Amino acid sequence: MNKKIVMRNSVVRNIFRRLSLVTIILTLLVNCQSAPQVPDVFTGNVSAVPLESGASVYLFANAAVVRPIINNLPFEELREENARKMLEKTDYLAAAMFPRTSGRRFQAVGWGKYPSSQAGFAFSINNSWRQERSNAGGNYWHSGANRLSIALESRRAFIISSLNSEPCDPRTAQGMEIPGDLNEFRGNAPLYGWMEDPSSAILRIMNDAGLPFRIPVQKLYFSLSPAASQKYEAVLRLQFESVSQARGLSSILGLAGNFISPDPGSFITMIFFANPPVQNNSYVDIRTAEMDESEIAQLLNLFLLTN
Repeated sequence: MNKKIVMRNSVVRNIFRRLSLVTIILTLLVNCQSAPQVPDVFTGNVSAVPLESGASVYLFANAAVVRPIINNLPFEELREENARKMLEKTDYLAAAMFPRTSGRRFQAVGWGKYPSSQAGFAFSINNSWRQERSNAGGNYWHSGANRLSIALESRRAFIISSLNSEPCDPRTAQGMEIPGDLNEFRGNAPLYGWMEDPSSAILRIMNDAGLPFRIPVQKLYFSLSPAASQKYEAVLRLQFESVSQARGLSSILGLAGNFISPDPGSFITMIFFANPPVQNNSYVDIRTAEMDESEIAQLLNLFLLTN
């Protein structure tokens, strides 16, 4: 009788062990399938990037093509010697600009070829940099004086800037998913991205132009493409909650464009009234006038410096 009970208990324990093992394996498989796939080599058509969520603006750039524009972006920390050297070896760049309430300024990931061992030696002999342990694995270098944290691999570089001198891990364990319609919108543009909840920025710009407009904009996409005479042309896509809201803004911009005289010196005119707006369902596309590098940087700063 006791032997039968012991055997039965042993069988039950084996069954539970096997079920537990199966459960663990299934859980791992589900997590691996549902987690965004973050590339080691950036190809452009990616579904996720190793950036944190919660940023106000996300920007992607073919650095080899638009490097002069990247150099004019309002990221003073990237002018630090080690950050500048990293940027010079970057082929593709993904960056995020955060609201001040997050405690961070920006985060960036670069794809290129980086001499990680040489960089590690350069960091180690510089007293303003200290090595820290990353929660995602590996180490990173932090400078409290520059409020920067940098991690280098042979193919990827990670950098984050915070609002204080405390270490901030630049590596992100899980990738952030890119909006599904971004790749379709951007085409072959060498610089593109989107802005989350751009209503306050749009309202401010509209008020400056004398156009009272109170319809909230859900998202703003932007792309930049080369134009003639070494200039660039930008496309802004405003996403609304409904078709009627998109139609409302398109009508306002179209009517205002008929009464606003073309002023080459007006920056607002160059952005919103150089070409008629195009409505597509709940989207409104606005094509700017041709701009030089400094004007493009000014356009990007309108959105990057809103928080």
